[in-house]
Amino acid sequence: MKTFLLSLTLCITLVGFSQNDAKAKALLDQVSSKVKSYDNIALDFKYVLQNTSENINQETRGDVVMEGDKYVLNILGITRIFDGKTLYSINPEDEEVTISKEDPEAEGSITPSKMLSFYTDGYTYKMGEEKNIKGRKIQFVKLTPMDSNSEINHVLLGIDPQTKHIYNLIEVGSNGTQTTLTVTSFETNQTLSKALFSFDKNKYKNYYINKLN
Repeated sequence: MKTFLLSLTLCITLVGFSQNDAKAKALLDQVSSKVKSYDNIALDFKYVLQNTSENINQETRGDVVMEGDKYVLNILGITRIFDGKTLYSINPEDEEVTISKEDPEAEGSITPSKMLSFYTDGYTYKMGEEKNIKGRKIQFVKLTPMDSNSEINHVLLGIDPQTKHIYNLIEVGSNGTQTTLTVTSFETNQTLSKALFSFDKNKYKNYYINKLN
């Protein structure tokens, strides 16, 4: 789950702007401005993990709705609700709800809400290839970790230059593992229920409640 959330976060949470490609900076600035202009964002996505040497090829789909720091994420059969203060992880298979505190501003915190805060340090970047994917022109930006001991070799961020939306993210690990997150649906400024980001304990009366803090 943490690996997935990291990739999801990277999908729109990008990098500091020192010693980087000016064209890449301009494009990322445009994407950042577009993302921050929305009241809320709803994404459907496909997530693929591959490692040829280990004969691993896993694919899953999910969705997330974000409004400020709040979010509802559905992935791998688990629903995660963050109401701005408390995180509720709901696992129907085990009939368990895990409740924990989560500070979206804390260093190292990996949450979908950070997709809306664009500038963090740790990568250099430059313009990559422009590719035609299913009739769409997608401009890639290559991000390389500044930390030579990073588990990430590089990241390719695919951007639709017309909409200024993220199309996909390809993360290549130092161990040869490649994870690809592709946005299949991108909707904004939806009319959301006031209860969407609230946990209703009455729906889970038979669940085991695990409070971590």
